[in-house]
Amino acid sequence: MDNDWKKRLGMVYSTNPDFQFESGEQEERKTVAPQQQLLYVSLDKKNRKGKKVTLVEGFMGTTEELKSLARELKSRCGVGGSVGDNNILIQGDFRDRVITLLQEKGFKVKRSGG
Repeated sequence: MDNDWKKRLGMVYSTNPDFQFESGEQEERKTVAPQQQLLYVSLDKKNRKGKKVTLVEGFMGTTEELKSLARELKSRCGVGGSVGDNNILIQGDFRDRVITLLQEKGFKVKRSGG
């Protein structure tokens, strides 16, 4: 049993001898093989002051794998970007290049929107 007191800060004392503390942390999403994932690549410019970004949606895996994939895409496109809400944002219109790179990695890719 993990008895780390820092995870239980703010916890009220319980007299129940069968009580088991649950930290409330969500489990990391399970990784799905690239061949079984369908990613959507689209062009987005809403709420971005007219600037275009390539948006990759639908990734199913851990946050660390998402960040790693985003890092590789940004590097191969030579631009910046970010990760958030299980989506990857690549600055600029790089839909064709991103689709090609994802297909090389074994993902199923659909071009959506714009």
